[in-house]
Amino acid sequence: MAAKKIAFVTDWLTTMGGAEPLLLELHKLYPGAPIYTSVYNKKTMPAFRDCSVKTTYLQRVLPRFLRYKHTLWPVLRAFAFRKLDLSDYDIIISTSSAEAKAVRKTRPDQVHIAYIHTPTRYYWSHYDEFRREFNFGMLTFLIRPFIPAFVRWMRKLDLESIKGIDVFIANSTVTQARIKQYYSRPSTVVHPPIEVDRFTPPPRTTRHGYVVWGRHVPYKRFDLAIQACNELGLDLTVIGSGPDTPRLKKLAGPTITFTGRVSDEELVTRAQHAEAFLFPNEEDFGMSAVEAMAAGTPVIAYAKGGSLDIVQEGQTGVLFNEQTTDSLIEAIKKTQALSFLPATLHRKARRFDKGLFATKMRKVISDYSGQ
Repeated sequence: MAAKKIAFVTDWLTTMGGAEPLLLELHKLYPGAPIYTSVYNKKTMPAFRDCSVKTTYLQRVLPRFLRYKHTLWPVLRAFAFRKLDLSDYDIIISTSSAEAKAVRKTRPDQVHIAYIHTPTRYYWSHYDEFRREFNFGMLTFLIRPFIPAFVRWMRKLDLESIKGIDVFIANSTVTQARIKQYYSRPSTVVHPPIEVDRFTPPPRTTRHGYVVWGRHVPYKRFDLAIQACNELGLDLTVIGSGPDTPRLKKLAGPTITFTGRVSDEELVTRAQHAEAFLFPNEEDFGMSAVEAMAAGTPVIAYAKGGSLDIVQEGQTGVLFNEQTTDSLIEAIKKTQALSFLPATLHRKARRFDKGLFATKMRKVISDYSGQ
C-alpha cells in the first residue's frame, strides 16, 4: 500500500513563539510533508529553511510593511485558507489558534486533524478583553463601534470552518474545555513538546533570585512579578523584550535586572540557577513553565489556564488564585517555606517531553488515518 500523502497547514510563519517549535516537531515525524501558511518571513524563521513552505496569495498581494500585522487580516486569511487546493493530500494536519483550521477537504476520503492551541481568542474566550483593549491608533474611535457586529460575523465563519475537521487535538485541558464550549466537539489532549533534557539541572547548583521570561506584552503580567519583587526586596531577572519593556522598566526597583533577549544556552543557565520561576499570566498552555521545571526550578503560577496542567501544588510549585501583586507575594512567601528537589522537578517535567509528544501524535494520526 502506498504511503499516504500529508500536508501541514499553520496560521503564519513570521516569528518564533510556542506554536512554531511544535510544528517543527510535527514536521520531523513526516519530513517530506509541505507546510502551507498564510505568510512566511524567511529572514526571521531560519528554523524552517529546510522545509517546503508554501504560502497563500496573501504573500504576494499584501504590502511588505503590512504583511505581518496579523490582526489586520482575519477575514482575508480565513478566505485564503478556504481557497487552498489540497486535493493531492490524503491527510491534512492543521495547527492553529486563528484561521488555518478553515482549510477545506476536497475529497471524501481525506482526513483533517486539527491541533488547536485555542479557539480564536478574540472571537471567543477573550472577546471582552479584545474589545476593551483594541487599539488602532487614531482610527480606534471609528472602528470600535463596529467590533460586535464584526465578531458575530466572524464567529459564524469560524463555526462554519470547523465542519470538515475529523479530529480535534487540544494543547491543554483548558483548550479542550473551550473546544467543547464553543465548538461542541470532543478532543484529545496532547501537550506541546518540550526539550526536557536540554534543561537538565546540574547535580550541585547554587540558586539565587527569581526569574521570568517571555515576550514583553501586557497580558503576560510581568508587572505583577516586578511589583511583588519590589515590595519583597527580592532579586528578579526579567529575560526577553517587547512593546511593554519601557513600561516595565519604569516599574522596576533596584533589585530588578533586565537582560533583553539571551541565547538558548544562557536561558538554560539562568533557569538552572533561579530559586523559582514566576508565571503570573494566563496561558493556553505555558511552555516556559515546563522549561523552568525541567531545569529543577519550582514554578509560582497564576491558577488559571494551562498552568493547572503543569503545576502540582506543593510538589512542583505553588499556585495563586488572584492575578494581583498581593496574591503573588503570598505565593512567593509560601514557596520560600517549602523545599523542592531539582531532580524531582526535572522528572515530573518529563510528562511533557518531546518524545512523548511524538508518540502520542503518531498514535492519533494512525488511529484516524491508518498512516
